[in-house]
Amino acid sequence: MRLLSDGSEPVGQLSPQDWMAAAETQTVIAALVADGAEVRFVGGCVRDSVLKRAIKDIDIATHDPPDRVMQLLTRAQIRVIPTGLAHGTVTAVIGPAHFEITTLREDVETFGRHARVSFTDDWTADAARRDFTMNAMFADPQGRVYDPFGGLADLAAGHVRFVGDPMIRIAEDVLRLLRFFRFFAHYGRPAMDGRALTACRKLAPRLKELSGERVAGELIRLLQAPDPAMVLLVMKSEGILSQVLPEALELSRLKMLTWLESRAMVRPGIRPDALRRLGAILVTDAAGIAVMGERLKLSAAQVARLAAIAVPKVEITLGMDDIAARRALRRVGADTFRDLVLVAWADHRSRSGLVDSHESALWQNLLDLADGWQPVELPVRGADCLELGIPPGPGIGRMLTRVEQWWEAGDYRADRAACLDYLRRVVREGDAEASPET
Repeated sequence: MRLLSDGSEPVGQLSPQDWMAAAETQTVIAALVADGAEVRFVGGCVRDSVLKRAIKDIDIATHDPPDRVMQLLTRAQIRVIPTGLAHGTVTAVIGPAHFEITTLREDVETFGRHARVSFTDDWTADAARRDFTMNAMFADPQGRVYDPFGGLADLAAGHVRFVGDPMIRIAEDVLRLLRFFRFFAHYGRPAMDGRALTACRKLAPRLKELSGERVAGELIRLLQAPDPAMVLLVMKSEGILSQVLPEALELSRLKMLTWLESRAMVRPGIRPDALRRLGAILVTDAAGIAVMGERLKLSAAQVARLAAIAVPKVEITLGMDDIAARRALRRVGADTFRDLVLVAWADHRSRSGLVDSHESALWQNLLDLADGWQPVELPVRGADCLELGIPPGPGIGRMLTRVEQWWEAGDYRADRAACLDYLRRVVREGDAEASPET
């Protein structure tokens, strides 16, 4: 393990940070240091502040044990939640702001995703149990950065590196294997760390030990990266992707899809979308999507959306006319239609390798149709059939289907009066074909 300092001296300084200056943050820090304890921000908030990225979570480390932390927060009239006392973690809540506060600790024994820890006052020992060097940095309330394992240099170089031996760190918690690829997708630059990649390849069979929720969470976060295609290709070539997502067989269109979503155009409703990206790479049938959804513990809504993308009910083609497009829109809805257009466009581009302005305009027209689509419903109902003397039963469905086909062929222009007139003709002719005239 490469130790660059003992963690006691700062090696850098954060620029002024709004999240550090926020009243809620200042209130929590004031409560924690009221009796002289030392506290530091740790992990993602420090890492992303260095990169000038948006801060999602604020984690704080302290010498004080969790019961003392709870006393200090309560004394300051701050709501506190004992989220993980056995591991030294409590959560402070001020309005919508949440702060996870953890006592410095070191591992005594690890087993899977769990560990028996002991509390410590050693900042470096606490940093040594973290996954990557870029996550093992601290910053005190004045913004001074402490970096015992070279996270600043690795962050600048886009080098995602484990703290210590990758084999040991992944064996302690196999979820770190997926986190390695997820972090590389968001923070890394080629090439990947060779030791880490070797460890990931050797320990990939252990991924089956993870819960579906954990796997899904990492995959979705990976797919949220600006350009996840390269990382997934590496995972595939190293035999890792097949362990967690064997259905991911169509990676070629992913790079084009991410380009369309994020750089090719600016449109309302088009933004990077991890679930759309996931659906674009799946090759299976509806039953396979259901099995995958159960394995990854996805919600019913997520499974339905993935099925709509991977096993589409309508075919989107470059040359389809507006009438065919509106028919597809009515069948699947604007959101699914938009997904399908983007995936079909990405697939076409990945196979042709050409940028054609005329073709791009045709794809954009399909997206325009989706943006302007207003759902329409057949103006006649079963009750209308009953009033015309059709007895209840399957005959009503057949009659309405005939009317609907005629209505769709006319691009939904016929109003209720015209549809009722056509329904009367269908009723008069029974099972015979009604006149196509409108």
